[in-house]
Amino acid sequence: MAPRSSHPGLGFGFSIGHYTDQEARTGCTVVLPPAGNVASCDVRGSSPSSRELELLNPERRLTEIHGLLLTGGSAFGLAAADGVVRWLAERKVGYKAGAATVPIVPAAVIFDLRLGKTHATPGPGEGIAACEAATEDPVSTGLVGAGTGATVGKWAGLRHARPGGLGIAHAGSHAERVGALAVVNAVGDVVDADGSVLAGTTAPDPIPEMPGQALPTNTVLALVVVEANLDKQQVRWLSTRGSDGITVSIRPAHTRYDGDVCFAIAAPAGSRRPADLDALGRSATEAVASAIRAAVASPEV
Repeated sequence: MAPRSSHPGLGFGFSIGHYTDQEARTGCTVVLPPAGNVASCDVRGSSPSSRELELLNPERRLTEIHGLLLTGGSAFGLAAADGVVRWLAERKVGYKAGAATVPIVPAAVIFDLRLGKTHATPGPGEGIAACEAATEDPVSTGLVGAGTGATVGKWAGLRHARPGGLGIAHAGSHAERVGALAVVNAVGDVVDADGSVLAGTTAPDPIPEMPGQALPTNTVLALVVVEANLDKQQVRWLSTRGSDGITVSIRPAHTRYDGDVCFAIAAPAGSRRPADLDALGRSATEAVASAIRAAVASPEV
């Protein structure tokens, strides 16, 4: 399988880079935000695997991050963040701590260990490769980067799963415009706004499996980006509205067997005009839902 399509990107000064291993059916995706950003996140899944998320809590002092890693490989894939940190530090991007530069790179993973012909997982070299590929130009979507080994529709049995993927979308207009990126590896089916299934179980008469060791291997990872002057508490709230986009586009969503995480990053805006947080929240929900649907929209090639 190969990437399905491409997308212009997130905009607002954000760069995206993928590393893809089609043999191992895994990969990672790096998002490099503009300087001066404010970041936070919302965790709704019961089985997350992550790094540096506590720093995104509004009660913590630091506000800016220097990279974000979304990766396959389960807990092993978190090692790719070491490469992202190294790549940024070599370019003096990060918090200054005496003679050292310390980049902050939150990371979250999906489980994709069963699908490939090999058992490779993303590591530091793959994280560096994703950074080297990062661009504000159009990027591939679908079965690429962190979405390479993603699957959906596993609630009726793993043998009936369908490919998931990585999608990008936007919602809103002018000052309330929001971008979103989603890596879709859910227990549930992806559904359209009218409830019809876009990608889900292929079982002809599905009977859900009993929960067990076969199911706790799923996650939707999402990112909401805006250009607005927001504080950390407001960005945290925006991430919760992004999580609502998972709720409306996955059925069932946020199960005990999912590790859903939604990040939000606000790039600084040149205008002093106050942001309409309620409008941004509505757009965040719509953008994440659209990114999830976009991840599975085209047939595999």
